[in-house]
Order: sequence, then structure tokens, then C-alpha cells
Amino acid sequence: MNGKLQNSFFQRDVLEVAPELLGKIIVRKFSDYHVEKFVITEVEAYSGNGDLACHASKGKTARTEIMFREGGLVYVYLIYGMYWMLNIVTGKENDAAAVLIRGVEGISGPGRVGKKLHLDKSFYGENMFNSERFWIENAETVENYITTPRIGINYAGEPWISKPWRFLLRT
Repeated sequence: MNGKLQNSFFQRDVLEVAPELLGKIIVRKFSDYHVEKFVITEVEAYSGNGDLACHASKGKTARTEIMFREGGLVYVYLIYGMYWMLNIVTGKENDAAAVLIRGVEGISGPGRVGKKLHLDKSFYGENMFNSERFWIENAETVENYITTPRIGINYAGEPWISKPWRFLLRT
């Protein structure tokens, strides 16, 4: 069952990939070679060019260019000058969609996740299947989850604020 998820897993619609990431395992090999594993517990979907809450909604920029590539790549960006946010690009080329990892077991909040994983700009564009320092492993499919609207996107307006595109493991 375990093993790195193939890029083809991510090269599907973001609304299929996002809930299926729940329960999957982030594997991080740190620079001192120790390895830690983290079960994904919370994600949010951002659906490309039409979704006004998605960074790609304003088109391709230096920051969002990676989102316009095929799924399976890492999209990280810095907020508040201190937190690296972890997103996984999904879909086919030019879909410009991604899943934000909002929580892992024992850690809630995307900024805290980035800090725990020691993310930085060097992860931008990393192919997780080929990576030796960061990947996601398969685990049993989780059926027991809830959906809610995404957090912190009031700037996007309706209908984007109310889309139930946040997925959480039910505890």
C-alpha cells in the first residue's frame, strides 16, 4: 500500500485529489538525513483560473508559474515574511490548480506545517516523485471526512467564499 504517490495521482481534477490526500503520508528527509512522516489531516482546494481565491486567477506570474504545469509539483510561497505555505499542484498543464496542506496529525495551520517541514523557496517546483527530500506516500483511502468553506478568502467574494472546498479528517 505504501510507496510514493505517482505524479498521475495529482494529474486529476483538484476536487478529486484534495479529499483523497486526507490520510496520505508526507515524508520529509531532512538535511541531517533523519526522516519524519506526517499524516495529512486538512487540505483546501484551489481550482485554477476561474477560482478568485486561487493565486492563479490573475494569470501566470513569476510566483504562480509552477501552478500552470502538470500535477505532482510543489508550490510554496511565503506569507507574512515568515511562513512557507505548502501546496501541491494538481491537474493537467494549464489547469493552474493546487491543494493547500492546512494540517497534519498534531499540527494545525498551514504556516505551522511549513515550519515543521523546514520548507523554504528551494522546494518551489520540486517534483515529489523524483525528490529525495520530500514526497507523499500512499495510505488507505479515507471515507470519514467533512467539508467546509475555505478559510481566510473573503477577498474572493461569492460564490468562492462559500464553496465547500476545505476537507478535514473527522476525528
